Amino acid sequence: MKLKELVEKFDLQIQCASDRLEREIKGGYVSDLLSDVIANGRAGDVWITLQIHQNIVGVASLKDLAAIIIINGRQPEENTIEKAKNEGIPIMVSKTSAFELVGRLYNAGISGTR
Repeated sequence: MKLKELVEKFDLQIQCASDRLEREIKGGYVSDLLSDVIANGRAGDVWITLQIHQNIVGVASLKDLAAIIIINGRQPEENTIEKAKNEGIPIMVSKTSAFELVGRLYNAGISGTR
């Protein structure tokens, strides 16, 4: 599934890097611990988190993640959006909880294992 399909299917709000939505999603990872994502996230994963600070962009860039989805309708900080624009990392916002979103992603064929 491509990021643009994910946005449409799950009613996500694009915060930045809308020109990068053709990327194919290879898997998913959910965590709010940056060190956990560094240790276990994989290139092409979509990352689900409630974190909104700019360090999430650094982690996503380091791990070559496909995108970041922030849950519970939380909005990224302005400096987070600016950093993501510079790095070309799409950030999207979901109104749903992590539990619900991950279940829906899994049912759509996005797995945490490859």
